[in-house]
Amino acid sequence: MADSTQTIVDMETRFWKALVNKDTGAAAEMIAEECLITGPSGAMRIDPGKYTAVMEDGQWTLDTFEFSDLKVIFPAEDTAVVAYNVHQKRELKGEPMDLQCADSTAWVNDGRKWKCALFTEISLERA
Repeated sequence: MADSTQTIVDMETRFWKALVNKDTGAAAEMIAEECLITGPSGAMRIDPGKYTAVMEDGQWTLDTFEFSDLKVIFPAEDTAVVAYNVHQKRELKGEPMDLQCADSTAWVNDGRKWKCALFTEISLERA
């Protein structure tokens, strides 16, 4: 199970690096055909195409991120859930933000690749 845990940690890291690099193709490739996202803007259903549009239209940048207290569980062979704290420095509409958040992602293996089926984020406090 240790290899599987590292695979999920690597997927999560790769996803965040795609956000830093604004690599819409790499990020969208990791999104399941049906994916739910919850956060400060509420809840939404997306697919890879809609996710690409959101990334390209957004007036934001993610400069840095650092995970802590990361945990992974496998409730089923084809399902992984990761939860962690993340310190992130970003900019939204020209305003710098220094955030501490608690995030979680549900990854589902479609038989070929792990895909993000659910992402949640809650702000803990301003750093």
